[in-house]
Amino acid sequence: MSKLSEVFKHKSNNVLNVYCTAGYPQLDSTLQIIKTLQDNGADIIELGMPYSDPLADGPVIQASSLVALDNGMTIAKLLEQLKNALSSDKRAAIILMGYMNPVLQYGFEKFCADAAAVGVDGLILPDLPEYEYETEYGAIIKKYGLDFIFLVTPETSEERVRKLDSLSSGFLYAVSSSSTTGNEKDFNAVEQYLKRLQSYNLQNPIMVGFGIKDKETFSTACKYANGAIIGTAYIKALEGVADVESATKNFLDSILK
Repeated sequence: MSKLSEVFKHKSNNVLNVYCTAGYPQLDSTLQIIKTLQDNGADIIELGMPYSDPLADGPVIQASSLVALDNGMTIAKLLEQLKNALSSDKRAAIILMGYMNPVLQYGFEKFCADAAAVGVDGLILPDLPEYEYETEYGAIIKKYGLDFIFLVTPETSEERVRKLDSLSSGFLYAVSSSSTTGNEKDFNAVEQYLKRLQSYNLQNPIMVGFGIKDKETFSTACKYANGAIIGTAYIKALEGVADVESATKNFLDSILK
């Protein structure tokens, strides 16, 4: 059983996935952030691999990616940092989120092998097309025991939702709207969308992302899904702080307590 499957087996509701950009705010912040997130209630930690052209990300996460790149963060550096960090003490599932260009530059199979070797549990690559996943990359991902998460939006047809659900493992990422991360959302419309997904009785748990920023939006999202993903709000909470650990603990307390 994969680590993500274990997460949802033991906790079917209010699952919290926190996104952070690797190498932000400092090059060496990531390991401290991972430890503090899992110590204070995060069930899944989504590490963004910084990229200069992150199409799905809003301005806050884009800015954090540029800072991380300026700090010297790369895929190779991130995997090196994780090598001795994701030990038996690891309780949260670890996902790497990023884009195909730098992964292909690194070497796709080498990336999957190296990620699995350091304890990564799953991947989110929003610009990996379904066809290429089925015909080329999916087999490599599965070879190394990694879960792969596809994204769906309110505009995704039921047929395509079911198709992407059949290809996904770990969970299905329900984007709350067809905009970038960090934008304000109409949560009445989001609720209707999530109710519709819920009615499909999909094989994967559903996690909601984009626009989840506080206790209220987290609770609303979790009414109709297994959990939610918070990114932009957490990146904002880290802006300009000297004590990443305290900022992280305070942020999670504001969501979960």
